[in-house]
Amino acid sequence: MSKKREYTNGEVTVVWETEKCIHSGICAKGLPGVFQPRNRPWIKIDGANTENIVNQVKQCPSGALSYYMNAKNDMQSETMETKVEVLENGPLLVYGTLKVTHKDGTSEIKNKTTAFCRCGGSNNKPYCDGTHVKHDFKG
Repeated sequence: MSKKREYTNGEVTVVWETEKCIHSGICAKGLPGVFQPRNRPWIKIDGANTENIVNQVKQCPSGALSYYMNAKNDMQSETMETKVEVLENGPLLVYGTLKVTHKDGTSEIKNKTTAFCRCGGSNNKPYCDGTHVKHDFKG
């Protein structure tokens, strides 16, 4: 079971699911005033305005970061245009709303950004868990 932590500025709440995180660093590179992995707590929710925080959270490749607007009390479920990006030496990122059907026949809906494993070493297949870094994957 994944641990969840929530950080709020009163307007938006950022949810971090620790076990989904692949440590891509996209959050910290994109908004270093908010996402500071070397500090505890690592999310400084007052480090940027709500719009910038939401835009950065939407770029999380693993889905470890999500958000909801406090006034709505519901996770954002907007539909995005689907696009695919291959990260050098990393996962395949698919942006948009997807229905993923697993080999056992179960399915789930993924929103925003989904990171698929390309190295073959993930313990969370078909999704990336960051193993490509340990295996020095090139591709």
